Amino acid sequence: MSVDTVSLTGWGRTAPTTAVRFRPRTYEEAAAVVRGRGPRGALARGLGRAPGDAAQNAGGSVLDMTGLDRIRALDEVAGTVRCDAGVSLERLLRVLPPRGWFPPVVPGTGRITVGGAIGSDVHGLDHPAAGSLARHVVALELLTADGEVRTVTPGTALFDATAGGLGLTGVILSATLRLKRVATGLIAVSTERARDLDDLLARFTAGGDRLPYASAWVDLSARGRAAGRGVLTRGEHAPLSVLPAHARRTAARRQREPWAAALSALPGGLLGPAAAALVDEVRYRSAPRARSGELRTPAAFFHPLDAAPATDRLHRLSALATGRAGVVRYRFTVGYGQEEALGRVVRRIAARRCSALRAGLQRFGAASPGWLSFPAPGWALTVELPAALPGLGRFLDGLDAEVAAAGGRVCLAQDSRMRPETAAAMYPRLPEFRELRAELDPTGAFRSDLARRLDL
Repeated sequence: MSVDTVSLTGWGRTAPTTAVRFRPRTYEEAAAVVRGRGPRGALARGLGRAPGDAAQNAGGSVLDMTGLDRIRALDEVAGTVRCDAGVSLERLLRVLPPRGWFPPVVPGTGRITVGGAIGSDVHGLDHPAAGSLARHVVALELLTADGEVRTVTPGTALFDATAGGLGLTGVILSATLRLKRVATGLIAVSTERARDLDDLLARFTAGGDRLPYASAWVDLSARGRAAGRGVLTRGEHAPLSVLPAHARRTAARRQREPWAAALSALPGGLLGPAAAALVDEVRYRSAPRARSGELRTPAAFFHPLDAAPATDRLHRLSALATGRAGVVRYRFTVGYGQEEALGRVVRRIAARRCSALRAGLQRFGAASPGWLSFPAPGWALTVELPAALPGLGRFLDGLDAEVAAAGGRVCLAQDSRMRPETAAAMYPRLPEFRELRAELDPTGAFRSDLARRLDL
């Protein structure tokens, strides 16, 4: 097992802190780290895709779980896979579809481990039908504060605290996931433009769940009558009959999007409000008014940002312009019937001219059993903003108040700046979570920067 002292950040590259990093290769090595932890405790970490400080532990120990990466069993009769916590979803997406299976939930990046996905209780574009990942976990092996390994199953308090519990109940070592059967891994995609937020929401609901995967890009540069306009993308697994046309379609997908070309042409890497508005305008105008039947690979459909150098450059333009790196992801949900609140937040961001680096909208279905899980029935908006924006903290505090007043919540797993009283108001089961942690882990074996900041 290798050991080193490193400075760690989340994917957003804000608030770096230093920890001792252990890289266990066996369950026994992971248990030894937990038993030998120092006063600042220990925390599991996967591929570092949490945008904020959920996978950091300043002055303590961090277990890099990527060395535990075995797929241990694929049961094609039961439709389940059992794997170590360090296996990435990207790897499962390579292994499973050729065998006719697909991960039960696919979040916005494939570069996340199974353990991290359960700890964040991730969701996908088909949340109204599939729910979040916790609904598809058959069992998991959890290393607890006493150094013992427990088998945890759904329907128990420990499971509900662990799914979405951000690694604070223990170290997930392995999990068994229930899979879904698919004819092909390819996704048949439909795309349509919406003229404003009301039109976008209407198109979402008019489609129902006929095409299970659905999300929209929202143009947060647009104001006035066009505020909240966007591009809605929906998809479903393609049938076997489309396979002969695959080669032609794949060649077409290699071409760069016009908005990405416009981004690359920006002089000096400066992305002020005017340049951001130009990119958004090109992206909106280049999208088809309505198109169906396009085929995409799972990576191209679910994870375009994982392999898009132009988009990656977009996330770092503020650092080039200001000398300060970092991206703050703001992700919130409000319930159905609170569309006016959603519209107010969209208009406030547009009026602020924040140069949003990303803005995505989706629908949520039934809530997860996880006590700290994020999804609840309603609308979810994700916005990525340069950390260097003047007054960003105060501005987002104001949005927090708007969301809380509408009965909504901000995503803990992606947060990097929320106040503890805000988190407590948004997550009513937090007292139960704290009580279980105190009983299971009285000495505070598992800690994180996020937990200290929000008093979890």
